[in-house]
Amino acid sequence: MYIDNNTHQKTIGYILWLFGFTGSHRFYYGKPLTGTIYFLTLGLCGIGWIIDLFLIPGMDRQANFRFTKGIHDYTVTWILLTFLGLFGLHRMYLGKWISGIIYLLTIGIFGLGYLYDFWTINDQISQSNGGY
Repeated sequence: MYIDNNTHQKTIGYILWLFGFTGSHRFYYGKPLTGTIYFLTLGLCGIGWIIDLFLIPGMDRQANFRFTKGIHDYTVTWILLTFLGLFGLHRMYLGKWISGIIYLLTIGIFGLGYLYDFWTINDQISQSNGGY
């Protein structure tokens, strides 16, 4: 029996891979440690970035298995975080209105909360969707 738990989109993973030297695709798939390493080393000097072209399908499967599908869409949340995260819109989308307003008034708690969310947003979404 097949259970549809497509939480992440391969297309988005490949689009983020284009900016992979920043580690964005790794953050998207719930790999914040290697995402940070890619960010600091420009995708392991480009070598890791090229290898990831072939690893994305596996990362996508792992993310779909690891995270919980539900009312909150991972792609929508990631777009809000990436482009409007300093204003807290991703938090408001997840129903975290108080911290969203705090982000709005403090520019993502002076940027540190914004970085924290890059590390933890997949888990936050999974939890709001009824997962662990």
